[in-house]
Amino acid sequence: MAHTPKIAVIIGTTRDSRFGEKPAQWIAERAKARGDWQVELVDLKDFDLPLFNEMASNAWMESEDSRAVAWQKKVGEFDGFIFVTPEYNRSITGALKNALDQAYVEWNRKAFGIVSYGGAGGTRAAEHLRTIGIELQMASTRSAVHIGGSEFMAVHPLGGDPKPMEAIEGAIGNSAVAMLEELDWWVRATLQARDTQAKAA
Repeated sequence: MAHTPKIAVIIGTTRDSRFGEKPAQWIAERAKARGDWQVELVDLKDFDLPLFNEMASNAWMESEDSRAVAWQKKVGEFDGFIFVTPEYNRSITGALKNALDQAYVEWNRKAFGIVSYGGAGGTRAAEHLRTIGIELQMASTRSAVHIGGSEFMAVHPLGGDPKPMEAIEGAIGNSAVAMLEELDWWVRATLQARDTQAKAA
């Protein structure tokens, strides 16, 4: 393998009142603590993506909007991803779906894990995200971190007195360890396969 795996932790919501930064920073610190990845927090707010309006996916033709191209270049820097997403009406956010749609080849044959939160721990959003990942030719970890119920209310401002994420590690810490371990396996496997393919080409 040519380099240390580079992992993006993507904050999957752009709403002003969002909660996503808190679990994103928490899982990013957990990922960095491994010591064997380069980890970067990627905020969709920083990219000002338009709604997808290209002639076609960049699987078929180059995108024209410079903001979409900048996003594609950013996605292309990484070997794997951790998506941090709330559940909105049983799915992921519109902002995250749009960001996924704005690239294609840059997602291909890479792995991802999920941290979700909200109704039922965001499990329905996570399952939807996995099916989108399949279409993007990505590999998902089996394990994910789901923040719901009393744990969600303990760390979210809606609970009245939000605690730090560390306060609920007893409930979600093992899931985080499992997800990160699985992500490491898939990232290294897909990275090696892409390197082999590139050398053959």
